[in-house]
Amino acid sequence: MGLIIACGALVMSYSYAVGGQKFVFGSIKEILARANEEKSGDQLASIAARSELERVAAKCVLAELTLGQLRAEPAVPYEEDEVTRLIEDNLDEALFQRLRRWTVSDFREFLLSQETSEAQIAELRDGLTGEMASAVCKLMSNMDL
Repeated sequence: MGLIIACGALVMSYSYAVGGQKFVFGSIKEILARANEEKSGDQLASIAARSELERVAAKCVLAELTLGQLRAEPAVPYEEDEVTRLIEDNLDEALFQRLRRWTVSDFREFLLSQETSEAQIAELRDGLTGEMASAVCKLMSNMDL
């Protein structure tokens, strides 16, 4: 099992094999949707994982993405969304540069570590986007949250 990122002419896809099946995701937006716990609204919008195996595969891909990848491919493009523009335009670039190589899994471990203080967590706030916060929550259990 492992993350495979395929890059073609302006098309990037992400795939993961689990349970003898290979799942391919066409975008980070799709990965975020499929990694979500089951919700009726997601099912009605046809963005929910089609099986528990697909949800697991999406979470595995998500865990290996870097915060830099999440910033590079926002769920809603900068040009189309005022909130995305506001967050991006006010992001602390120096702070983000310290975090950009962290995987979502690294971020999760930092947040849940007994050695991490509330002050350390708060310090990161201005270097993060909504996709980063959403991604890490999708890897956490209810108990973690």
